[in-house]
Amino acid sequence: MALNVYLSGEIHTDWREQIIEGCKGLDVEFNAPVTDHGASDDCGVAILGAEDQKYWHDHKGAMVNAIRTRKGIQDADVVVVRFGEKYKQWNAAFDAGFAAALGKSLIVVHGPEHQHPLKEVDAAALAVTEDPAKVADILRYVLTGKLP
Repeated sequence: MALNVYLSGEIHTDWREQIIEGCKGLDVEFNAPVTDHGASDDCGVAILGAEDQKYWHDHKGAMVNAIRTRKGIQDADVVVVRFGEKYKQWNAAFDAGFAAALGKSLIVVHGPEHQHPLKEVDAAALAVTEDPAKVADILRYVLTGKLP
């Protein structure tokens, strides 16, 4: 068995690299949004042209980024969504809801400070953890049946 895993969420820590490293040797393909914050914010205007109003600047970027995000989530067997401490990730919450609506297996990663605000997102997940290494353990178990 092979898994296609989409890694959504905050871009300010190395959580994606931790999961990818923990899955070495497993038949897993990882995909993710563009994690270069500047490129992600400015892709719409860089490609489609400048905007005078910040709303339209952001709107163009969100639409262009949504092409990659939708494809990644739709193709995924498992969607992992990480909520960080530094910023509110509304886009991550949207990705979790989209994945849940598509019936995707969802794993959510966040600290204890988000337990209450993310209770509905957590309720849609098949696993919730604070530790990205646990995501790798889950994927290893799913693929091999072996416990850590």
